[in-house]
Amino acid sequence: MRVPGIRLVSLLVLAAAGVAGGADFVGPDSCKGCHPEAYEAWMQSKHARAESSLTEQQKKDGRCLSCHSPEQVTQATVNVTCETCHGGGQYYSPEYVMKDSELARLVGLVDPSEKQCRSCHDASSPSLRPFDFKESLKAIDHWSAERARRAAGTDPSAKK
Repeated sequence: MRVPGIRLVSLLVLAAAGVAGGADFVGPDSCKGCHPEAYEAWMQSKHARAESSLTEQQKKDGRCLSCHSPEQVTQATVNVTCETCHGGGQYYSPEYVMKDSELARLVGLVDPSEKQCRSCHDASSPSLRPFDFKESLKAIDHWSAERARRAAGTDPSAKK
């Protein structure tokens, strides 16, 4: 049975490192180089300022921080960042891994789901409006501009 070398190496890394879900965060600036449109969309989003929307008292309340800054204690990352939704990038962030979507997912890249969003945007959150997943996706669209650039063949990170 023939196994591509890169996948075999990745599987060995996973075996040595444990579960990819425990990967360390590399920070949103690490995403910016290859995903500038996504980074800019995130910077303009409420997620990028989630922790700052809390009062000083709420910033001390774990119930509030669990959604507004969920990785603050374990990863020293404030707000809701790329990795809050897509998983810690330690293993999938290298360019050679990101060029292979199957490999990236194998080593920890998460495609967020409605269920994942609803872990914060649920009936118990103090929002005045009910959460509409489809409408919310439109509000955080950080992938369309990059996909259009790649389709047009003007993506400098798509070197061969």
